Amino acid sequence: MSQVKLTTNHGDILIELDAEKAPLSVANFLSYVRKGHYDGTVFHRVIKGFMIQGGGFEVGMKQKPTDAQIQNEANNGLKNAHYTLAMARTNAPHSATAQFFINTTNNGFLDFKSESPSGWGYAVFGKVIEGQDVVDKIEKSKTATKGGHGDVPVEDVIIEKAVEV
Repeated sequence: MSQVKLTTNHGDILIELDAEKAPLSVANFLSYVRKGHYDGTVFHRVIKGFMIQGGGFEVGMKQKPTDAQIQNEANNGLKNAHYTLAMARTNAPHSATAQFFINTTNNGFLDFKSESPSGWGYAVFGKVIEGQDVVDKIEKSKTATKGGHGDVPVEDVIIEKAVEV
């Protein structure tokens, strides 16, 4: 199993990726990791009792360019359980690019139900195996609205580096 370490300004988060059940999502995530896309990005959306989301914005809420959208793999049997990693997307089921989120509770309502616009759910492709305390700390960040985006941490939560380990 591949692992990725996110070095943040709040501590390290070690993620184990499930390439067997989510090959497209894992390959996509690793592609962004390998080219340094996540270095210097922020967790830009933090909602207590739900999730922390990152991978798309630099400090100052400056959006980063992304590669092509990928097929949604939410029908892989993996659940949006506490400390799992899933692909973020728009309302379009197959619109995930670079952004991901870490579930901070069991979010069963995000799981795959059917291959319909409302039933696709969000593709889980890994889980936090070390640094759950760091995830918990980030989840407690005070948030506000910044640049038209809600739930943005008042003090930047920065992914300083993302590396394959």
